[in-house]
Amino acid sequence: MDSKYQPQLVEEKIYKEWEEKDFFKASVNTKKEPFSIILPPPNANGSLHLGHAMFTYEDIMIRFNKMMGKETLWLLGLDHAGTETQFVFEKHLKKQGKSRYDYKREDLYKMIWDYVAENKNNIKNQLKRLGFALDWSKEKFTMDPAIVKIVYKTFKDLFDQGLVYRANKLINYCTNCGTSFSDLEVVYVERTDSLYYMKYGPFTLATTRPETKFGDTAVAVHPDDKRYKKWIGKEIEVDGLIGKFKVIVVGDRAVDPKFGTGAVKVTPAHDFNDYEIAKRHNLPMKQVIGFDGKLNELAGKYQGLRIFSARQQVVADLQAKGHMVKIKEDYVHRVGTCYRCRKVLEPLPKEQWFIKVKPLADKSKELIEKKETEVLPKRFKKRLTAILDNFIDWNISRQVVWGIRIPAYRCKSKNSWFISEESPKKCQICDGADFEQDEDTFDTWFSSAQWPFATLMTEGQETFDYFYPTSVMETGHDILRAWVARMMMIGYFSTKKTPFKTVFLHGMVHDPKGQKMSKSKGNVIDPILMIDKYGADALRAALIFGTKEGGDVALSEQKVIGMRNFVNKIWNVGRFIKMNSQVKSQKSKVKSESKNSEVLQELEEEFKKEKKQYIKYMNSYQFSKALGLVYEFIWHRFADYYIEQLKDEVINGNIEALGDLKEVYLENLKMLHPFTPFVTEKIWKVFNKESIFQEQL
Repeated sequence: MDSKYQPQLVEEKIYKEWEEKDFFKASVNTKKEPFSIILPPPNANGSLHLGHAMFTYEDIMIRFNKMMGKETLWLLGLDHAGTETQFVFEKHLKKQGKSRYDYKREDLYKMIWDYVAENKNNIKNQLKRLGFALDWSKEKFTMDPAIVKIVYKTFKDLFDQGLVYRANKLINYCTNCGTSFSDLEVVYVERTDSLYYMKYGPFTLATTRPETKFGDTAVAVHPDDKRYKKWIGKEIEVDGLIGKFKVIVVGDRAVDPKFGTGAVKVTPAHDFNDYEIAKRHNLPMKQVIGFDGKLNELAGKYQGLRIFSARQQVVADLQAKGHMVKIKEDYVHRVGTCYRCRKVLEPLPKEQWFIKVKPLADKSKELIEKKETEVLPKRFKKRLTAILDNFIDWNISRQVVWGIRIPAYRCKSKNSWFISEESPKKCQICDGADFEQDEDTFDTWFSSAQWPFATLMTEGQETFDYFYPTSVMETGHDILRAWVARMMMIGYFSTKKTPFKTVFLHGMVHDPKGQKMSKSKGNVIDPILMIDKYGADALRAALIFGTKEGGDVALSEQKVIGMRNFVNKIWNVGRFIKMNSQVKSQKSKVKSESKNSEVLQELEEEFKKEKKQYIKYMNSYQFSKALGLVYEFIWHRFADYYIEQLKDEVINGNIEALGDLKEVYLENLKMLHPFTPFVTEKIWKVFNKESIFQEQL
């Protein structure tokens, strides 16, 4: 063994050998218990970040269960990431002085497909750098034809059972990205804006959005507010800057009498609360802001102005007419923004496809209550149940080109919709040929919600039956709502089984001060750079060591260095044993002195306790404790105590002492392997012909 372990010289070779020998390839073996994990699919066009490095948890589970004698499958998948990928591609076009509007739909789609295909291998190679035991023979992509076919079937089945419907409802729309989003993709931020108190017929009312007054259809007050009771049910006349108009006064308990003056304008087409008030009081809806983010013809002379410019102009005109009573400039409120571009989202009415969530969510809750799905750490069970209780109907329509196009068709003569899994040759409503396909694509989360069963279904019925339900869904607790809950809903709907027996959630990776990593803060740690400098084992161990299950990771380069030092310690201990295994036979002596025999007995007993506790920790998903246990034993008991006690005997050729030390050391290598696969494999091959990955724990 070399005097120093150099991961940069061995990791790529070791991984290549694992691949060549198909160690990661899973097959149906009815003599073995199956253990399966579906990799949360990273963006096919992305790069490895520390969130992906947290997949180390999954690799630990796969390697451990493989060494416990199970047939393991870790299925690789990549996500087309509709909105995100198109957003990235549009930035790419912008650098060339182009935009998506310069291309036909089919041409833009093909360009993005080629762009993704060129960059696909980047993320795959980076996953290999981390040593992940993924079954590369079963690689999937969310837009594979076989996957799309299943997605279409799910949509049709939901539609046939009345769980998918089309409706013109208020949705979250990003005028910058040019698409709608569901409520789960809205990022609410606290902002300080102006609150405008303006004359409104006989009232003074407060609003943050005077520019939408052209779409007002009512004034709402609390029904018990004595100031306004006499007005409820009456019409009032308002000076609208572009002419006078009338609105009705309604009493609604959603109004807070303490906000502003207690009277609020109702703009159903541009505010979610107002939209709900309008439904309760049967109010009309007037859309005055277009999907381009500009005021439309209903705004008269303000037509064509963008929202902020229109606001400034309306305020100035109200002030000029003496209709602006006062402006409060320090009003703090929450504003919905786009998770992609961070621009303010606009509530707009749009006809979209929605999933009726409640029946699906109720079934998912049953899975948790019956313990068909266990949530770990247990503290997240309550959160997941609350998420399922509070779901609203899910908007799955997206106005982006890059994605799975919705298989819905409109009969032009009847203005009705039908769903077809195959491209139809004639209209299924009028039997004619005058029909058109929906331009929209599915929300990426809709196809991702089908990922556990869709991926396995494409591998054939035998593989599906053997590995499904999957054993574990391991992912970040931040997407419990966006993804885990949805996988449970859609998975049970399509298979009548839970998609996974256990949900194991990890935390976020933060800097040493507990702050979220971001490029703007300059505190981002590049995982590939860490691997280049200290090796994959050091990074993997740093992410797990001392991390409470489900807790956020405070990662620093210093912590990675600390784990690199541990890797070196493992190497040096192995080198000591190997060097003394080469002692000339004539120097060897078999028996130990009584004092040393007591030390060896102590070693054997302590090791048995260690391994028993290790298995207990691993089976209960307490991976940090398992790693800490072996770390403590190897460094502070085995190296600092047992080797020091037996060093002279070993050097003098005591075969019994050397043999016992070697046996315990090799068993600890096996226990460390799920955490630090490269160094353990390299040392194991010094003492054995076969790979450590083929050993049993």
